[in-house]
Amino acid sequence: MLEGIRDTSGQDIRLERKNRLRHLKWAGPLLVLAAATAFFTPVLSTWMSAGASVQADRIRTALVARGDLVRDLSVQGRVVAAVSPTLYSPATGTVTLEIVPGDTVAVGQLLAQVDSPEVRAEYLQELSTLDRLNAEFEREKIQARKARVKSQQTIELARVKLTAAERELRRAEESMQINAISEVDYERAKDELSRAKVEHAHAVQDSQLEAESLEFETTTRKLAVDRHRLIVNELERRVDELSIHSPVSGIVGNVAVAQKALVNENAPLATVVDLSAFEVEVRIPEAYADDLGIGLAGDVQYNAEEYRGELVSLSPEVVNSEVVGRIRFANDAPPGLRQNQRVTVRMMMDEVSGVLKLQRGSFTDSSGGRLAFVLGEDGLAQRREIRLGARSAAEVEVLSGLHEGERVIISSIAEFTDYETIQVVN
Repeated sequence: MLEGIRDTSGQDIRLERKNRLRHLKWAGPLLVLAAATAFFTPVLSTWMSAGASVQADRIRTALVARGDLVRDLSVQGRVVAAVSPTLYSPATGTVTLEIVPGDTVAVGQLLAQVDSPEVRAEYLQELSTLDRLNAEFEREKIQARKARVKSQQTIELARVKLTAAERELRRAEESMQINAISEVDYERAKDELSRAKVEHAHAVQDSQLEAESLEFETTTRKLAVDRHRLIVNELERRVDELSIHSPVSGIVGNVAVAQKALVNENAPLATVVDLSAFEVEVRIPEAYADDLGIGLAGDVQYNAEEYRGELVSLSPEVVNSEVVGRIRFANDAPPGLRQNQRVTVRMMMDEVSGVLKLQRGSFTDSSGGRLAFVLGEDGLAQRREIRLGARSAAEVEVLSGLHEGERVIISSIAEFTDYETIQVVN
């Protein structure tokens, strides 16, 4: 060791060479992380901007398209007999049934009898009154004939006196010419003739007045008889109605009373079902009532086939938010139909051509058809105000707010109506 130079070897620290490969192995993951961050940053930004998220399998979507829209309505119907009259008791009384449910009956066949002592007693009483009025009418006619004979007799006697007076006056005139009678006797003869003329004229007038009076009395009696005969005829009809006959041929349906039961007037007794002709009774939601009209087409679906029909009646009354209508088959009814059988009826209300339309879904109920969520390619659905028009059972017309080719969430959006955007997650 050189003199003067201090030995510092004990203080030296050995520097080892760094392994560059060890540092390079972290470069790859860092680059991947940077690239992933650059790629997912927009996605994360989108997710962060969405007010809510929903799984894709929880929603239904449909495309906005242009085409023809058939406004139809699918409702459930019940097969009923076109003619199924219900028979009612015509009066209060005891009923005797001649039938049981399920009996086959012919038109005019006796079904039941109602024993009503009140109706029968009233009929007999009014019949007796009619007999009395008839007797009085006949007596009045006899009195009228007698009065006419007497009046005619009075006229004839007055005419005889008039003739005699005329003859006496002629004799008096002849006697005056030969001075055989005095002037006083001549004047007396003239007075007798004048008196006879007056008596004859009065007799004729009295006879005319008597005839008019008799005619009035006779007419009054006749009117009373005729009026009371109408009452008797009505009561006779009520008595006949106590025997209840079938108005149609068919099968006895429901029997509402027991044998020998006391029933009130207008109480239902039984129903007769005419199975020769069927109709379909449908209950239509009130919202469609204004779109319906007599003659509207209605196809009845039965055994996977459709049978043409039309609306023949529509109730003016709304019950439980529904109106009741009747569908009549345009041709023969399907074979095998039974009373009260359930069928589906498709009613065609209108057809609109070349409109923007969308498949119908629950979203129309969630917001009253005023909102929709339009789904973008990034999975983000934007809320949009829309306006819908005509509706059918499967589709709705789009008036504004949507464009052809856009995809719209058509399932319920009730839980998302407060959000501007929702994220659809696969």
